[in-house]
Amino acid sequence: MTETPAPRSEAPTSAAGPILVGVMPGQHPVVLEQAASVAASAGLPLVCAYADVTVYPVDGTTGGPAAPIDPDGVDEDPHAIPESLTKALHDYLDGTPVQWSLVHLAGEPARALAREAEDTGASMIVVGTREHKLAAAMKELTAGSVARHLFHRQERPVLVVPVNPRIPTDDAED
Repeated sequence: MTETPAPRSEAPTSAAGPILVGVMPGQHPVVLEQAASVAASAGLPLVCAYADVTVYPVDGTTGGPAAPIDPDGVDEDPHAIPESLTKALHDYLDGTPVQWSLVHLAGEPARALAREAEDTGASMIVVGTREHKLAAAMKELTAGSVARHLFHRQERPVLVVPVNPRIPTDDAED
């Protein structure tokens, strides 16, 4: 007797939704390059999302009001995107055929990206790995990996772009 496979639940994504990429100041350019390449190849728009951990979403929504975690420590607009990040995105993306936009998200990056992906109907989320530095290692120990949180907690495909991968020079080092 032949068994009929159980129906799979399909992810609520559409191949027509934008490519969502997590961006931050000083990020290795390979992450943006790969995200733009995927968006261009698929003919989809690119949404660059900056998740600001110094503010939190007041009502739990992505584009809703945000408030600083420490109101005394913030002298600026809580929705401001660092100028260096805006400049880097314009420098790289303005000459490409990719239609792109930049959004400010509030809160923990993995949750903020997942909310934005849901709100925009993103086809895919693109994030980079951390640099191989002590500060990055400490941050991962305390906050965890954004990529790991994303691919365990939502249904969209997640493309994790290696940043400065450590490639063994000798097969014995594996």
